[in-house]
Amino acid sequence: MKRIYPDFTYSDAPRAGCWWDHTCDAPDRDALQGHHSCDVAIIGGGFTGVSAALHLAKAGVDARVLESRYVGFGASGRNGGFCCLGGGRLDDAGLERRVGVEGRTEWRQAELASVAFVEDLINQYGIDVDRHSDGETQFAHRSRDFATLRAEVDRVGEVYGLNARLTAAADLQSEGMNAGFHGALTLPAGFGLNPRKYILGLAAAAEAAGATLYHGSGVTQITRSGGRYQLATPAGVLSADKLIIATNGYSSEDLPDWLAGRYMPTQSSIIVTRPLTQTELGAQGWTSGQASYDTRKLLHYFRLMPDNRMLFGVRGGVMATPGSEARVLRRARADFEHMFPAWKEVETPYSWSGMVCVARNRMPFVGPVPGLPGAFASMCYHGNGVAMASYSGGLLADLVQGNEPKQIYPRIVQRPLEKFELGRFRRAVMPLVYATFSLSDR
Repeated sequence: MKRIYPDFTYSDAPRAGCWWDHTCDAPDRDALQGHHSCDVAIIGGGFTGVSAALHLAKAGVDARVLESRYVGFGASGRNGGFCCLGGGRLDDAGLERRVGVEGRTEWRQAELASVAFVEDLINQYGIDVDRHSDGETQFAHRSRDFATLRAEVDRVGEVYGLNARLTAAADLQSEGMNAGFHGALTLPAGFGLNPRKYILGLAAAAEAAGATLYHGSGVTQITRSGGRYQLATPAGVLSADKLIIATNGYSSEDLPDWLAGRYMPTQSSIIVTRPLTQTELGAQGWTSGQASYDTRKLLHYFRLMPDNRMLFGVRGGVMATPGSEARVLRRARADFEHMFPAWKEVETPYSWSGMVCVARNRMPFVGPVPGLPGAFASMCYHGNGVAMASYSGGLLADLVQGNEPKQIYPRIVQRPLEKFELGRFRRAVMPLVYATFSLSDR
């Protein structure tokens, strides 16, 4: 197994302080033992893989998930819990250059559909996810950014059919959003949730439908014999007609070899406070439960959760070592205190990091793996995978069966992942990229 980060990245250490792990218990599951056979083997027990397993099992397909650690170990169980529009990084002009106006419209409608997709799953299976927030709100961190947000109102109406709402800087305090911003834009699409409760609920639904999920069953080798895939794990082998790769930011360069150089994991880090008192909330003037983020390229994302803990996340770590982890979390704490000065003395007992995944062409990929008959993959959600990864798992379930997708299948995500420059040494360019972003955010 070839990975581009040190072993620390894939260990328990970066998620040791994850708040979500304290919110609900997770079941143990057996590892794959011996030789087994199924219709579809799925590598990865996150949103993509478990959603695919659920939808395949509902269709009567024998689907089995091989997870190297446990369901939700990676980004799906440790993210910020923003079920929102997103998944790609191309703007409208970039989309139109690649796939035209119709292709751009497909993608934007798929973003909306992905949020509804998660909402439907939560309702259908009665998953208690601590839902809150009426859409999401973006805050202008500079005065000139508010002009950009003002221009977004018409665009949002055109491309999404949504009525976005502007809030001027002078009105933020009365709306319980006092943190020194220069205005805000609220989109009535999306919500906040507990990602651990969501992924565990999905997994339970998948098993109830007939899927099998294995823990501690990392795939060490993929071979093909007699028209079937043979997936070796530490204690067994799973033979399957079809294969789904759903490993996202925790992928390997050689599982399969085609992935080498085609994905870029980058770090995202989160801190969570203890519950804030009403006096503390009033002192800062922040009482809003909106899922929020700012206009920085290296954005901050934050939300006051239903129990009055504030979650605060940052992007920008590229080293993923114990030392760099500590530095990123210190920066998160410093940025938190700068944004919410009344809470400088409030403890943040929970802190952790994980890997999001970006693509060279800045868009997700969902489709067949070139050169591997009957193999499919979906990955690279650019830090917005709660909705799009779940949705993509549903797409994969149709594609692997040879069915016409029931969901919108945007042509932009059908394009295979492009290779990054420098191959396995591609991380070397990221410090320069992030330094450029940091300068542009000033």
